[in-house]
This record gives sequence, C-alpha cells and structure tokens, in this order.
Amino acid sequence: MAKDSVANKPAAIDEEEEVQAMQVVAFKLRDEEYGVNIFHVQEIRNLVDITRVPFAASFIKGVINQRGSVMPVIDLKKRLGIEETPYTSLSRIVTVIVDDLQVGMLVDAVTEVLTIRSKLVDPKKTVSDRAMEKFLSGIGNIDGRLVTMLNLEEIVNAN
Repeated sequence: MAKDSVANKPAAIDEEEEVQAMQVVAFKLRDEEYGVNIFHVQEIRNLVDITRVPFAASFIKGVINQRGSVMPVIDLKKRLGIEETPYTSLSRIVTVIVDDLQVGMLVDAVTEVLTIRSKLVDPKKTVSDRAMEKFLSGIGNIDGRLVTMLNLEEIVNAN
C-alpha cells in the first residue's frame, strides 16, 4: 500500500502542473508581446472600417458591425498608454467577451496561441506606473520569452 501512495505522488504533481497550464492568444503592440487567456477570445478578424462614436472614451476607436450587432472597438495602444503607430496589413481586431460584454481590441499583429505552464510573475514587482498596474494580470514566461498578460476586466472598464 505504501508503494501505491508513493507511485501516485508524481501523477498528482503532473495534474497540478496541468491545472497551472493556460492557453494564451499572443499579439504585438509595437515591439512588445502581450497576451490574453484564450477562454475570453471569440474571434480574430482583419481590420475593417470602424465608425467613430462622438463623446466616447478616448480609448474607444469606434464601433463595428459584428454579425448584425454593434460592437465597440478599443484602441489597445491608447488604452495602455503606448505610442500609436499606423495600422498595417497585419493589424487585427481581437474580439473578446468579458462578463457578457463583447468588445474588439485593435492590435498590431496576432503572433500565435501559446501554452504557459509556469507561474505568472506578479505585475506589482514589474511595473512602476501604478495607473498601468491595474491593466496587467502578470507576465508569462515561455522558455525565456516574456508575454505580458492583460487584465481584460480593467481594460474594458470605462473608468
């Protein structure tokens, strides 16, 4: 019986590591790589015409028609305080769902879907700007490649 309990321990550790694994949609904003949990991502689409909305928050680029529904589009660089750059053929709108709210996020390019198995680094130790801190949920490390994880709840919050 003691052999069985010892033999089962490595399996429990493997299950724990599996629970910590998370799939992430990674994308570029300027030269930095960011990511969001794939659980929130509904669609990735090419850039389309965006209709500007008067008196909207400064980080709202406008709205688009998403299968008959009006969907707001966030200029993610503006929301995060990153210097704006022109849109290119690689620019995409990543459609996410947060608390039953569907929102598009403008990104420079979608790079890939990654699996992060390691623990996330606490953003409070990596960000000196307190205003920016609320938009981050951590930094993922994939074989030495750092991906800044975004807190979508705060990003879509208009406050």
